[in-house]
Amino acid sequence: MAEQNGALCERYAVADVDSHIIEPADLWTSRISSQKWGDLVPHVRFHERRQEDYWYIGNRKLYGVGAFAQARWPEFPPSHPKKLSEAFPAALDAKQRLNYLDEVGVYYQVMYPNILGFHSHVFLKEMPPELATECVRAYNDWIAEWCSADSRRLIPMMMLPFWDIDESVAEMKRSHELGHKGVLFAARYDKVGLPRLVDDYWEPLLGQAQEMGLSMNFHVGFLNEPDDLKGAVDQSKKLDFTKESALVLLGNAQNVAEVVVSGVCHRYPRLNFVSVENGAGWLPFLGESMDWQWLNVGAHKEYPDRLLPSEYMNRQVYGMYWFENRSLRPVLDQLRDNLMFETDFPHATSLSPGPASESPSPREIIDRSLDGVPDDIVGNVLQHTATRLYNLEEPVRA
Repeated sequence: MAEQNGALCERYAVADVDSHIIEPADLWTSRISSQKWGDLVPHVRFHERRQEDYWYIGNRKLYGVGAFAQARWPEFPPSHPKKLSEAFPAALDAKQRLNYLDEVGVYYQVMYPNILGFHSHVFLKEMPPELATECVRAYNDWIAEWCSADSRRLIPMMMLPFWDIDESVAEMKRSHELGHKGVLFAARYDKVGLPRLVDDYWEPLLGQAQEMGLSMNFHVGFLNEPDDLKGAVDQSKKLDFTKESALVLLGNAQNVAEVVVSGVCHRYPRLNFVSVENGAGWLPFLGESMDWQWLNVGAHKEYPDRLLPSEYMNRQVYGMYWFENRSLRPVLDQLRDNLMFETDFPHATSLSPGPASESPSPREIIDRSLDGVPDDIVGNVLQHTATRLYNLEEPVRA
């Protein structure tokens, strides 16, 4: 059985499968020609009224440079660093990040974007597709370079120019060669006018991902609110924000149901799908409810060659948790080989104890949530499922 008092972080090379990098102000301006594209290249300018550095595309204001860098910030959200120099250094610098991981008992960390991850629709609205594609390439180059500080432990996830299927196929190959271990993707591209994922349109990309062993990762908020820059209610309205942010964490249920019931998992039996930053307690209920409806409406008679929805989930769908405790046990019972651990560092909801955070440390959460769980399950949740899924080198631990 799992031991207490911090022992789990010592016994396993813990994989944090969802974290973020705060993008530097020159990420795109240092890599893309301003002579050709002018201020359409994403850049940072000082916002006089707010007295804060802001990201811009042309004259379209996005958000403050430190809006996602709230780890160890001394005030509750929506307060955040107004300059990158005010942010916790581990949110920005790779060597500082590695030191921080050692401090909190984490070995691997999988990296997702902020700007491209949450606001790719704004890139498409505010710039030509050619430039948007350049921005994706520049990001993938930059994050691979950042992770090269220790490529065994820092794991980049690629963004794709999903608006162009041929460019996406090419970028998947290129980014994989750079060291990227998975794909940031969405299941409902029909919301932005593209075909559904089950359509043959996506076959070149999904087929290639399956052959390359790359998982498709559905991150909360990616294409969630295409007409809303904030993607959520005002954080200063605490009651509304509590309600809406909790509901957002169920958002990937629609994505999982789409790939399971539409036939995507059936067509690509070796392609894995990951629900990122959505918790895991809802996964057993979703599987059971889809099975109930599948049988109740007679879909099993109409599609006799199909598995039950929950069987596809067991085979190809993965989830992760960070704060859950009471709702975690049913997942461990039913999806023990499909569950991983995350911290969401350095976002406001992350496992980052600080002056304005109620969060325990990752060490405490791990020991509390997995207390009494058999060792083989603990090993999968904390390390082995992630290393298999993302093809990571397993270190030798004493």
